[in-house]
Amino acid sequence: MKFQGAVIKEQGVTFAIVVVKRHVLQDSRQREEARAGFAPLFPGLPVILMAQDARGVPSYHGRKDIVGFLANVPMAAIPWKEYTAN
Repeated sequence: MKFQGAVIKEQGVTFAIVVVKRHVLQDSRQREEARAGFAPLFPGLPVILMAQDARGVPSYHGRKDIVGFLANVPMAAIPWKEYTAN
């Protein structure tokens, strides 16, 4: 499985962002399943889920302090990369 994500260290906090489909963010069970599935790939890091709407506007879900921080970060400033998980 390939997916887009990023690992960021900001203000002493390291966290992961993973791109998911919009419907995942809209369903609490799917959010938690996605977070649990990605957590082993980023051991010890908070996992933030991100989806974009039809206009490309991002929405984030996860730890409130990190989500608040990301709300003010331009998408182009995030060091996205493609990950491969077995």
